[in-house]
Amino acid sequence: MILTTTPSIEGKAITRYHGVVTGEAIMGANLFRDLFAGIRDIVGGRSAAYEKELRKAREVAFEEIQAAAEALGADAVVGIDLDYEVVGDKGGMLMVSISGTAVSVG
Repeated sequence: MILTTTPSIEGKAITRYHGVVTGEAIMGANLFRDLFAGIRDIVGGRSAAYEKELRKAREVAFEEIQAAAEALGADAVVGIDLDYEVVGDKGGMLMVSISGTAVSVG
């Protein structure tokens, strides 16, 4: 399946629009990891623990959007938009939401 942020796919014509599809993932950040992120993970303003959680959440959301598109009979998703949010009490959860248009291409 082709997944792209662009509104079209170079060299391919969109033959059918199936509709908007979405994928969401909310991952709870581990409290123990949170407590020590500032001590051992943060180097140059980056936190390996949070980056790993964001990566996992993004992968889950992409799996969901692909499954939703396949269920509609699509073979591509165009115009994908990714959104990252921190949610929950004290920002304890990471959310990734993805939306796009499921299409068939020829």
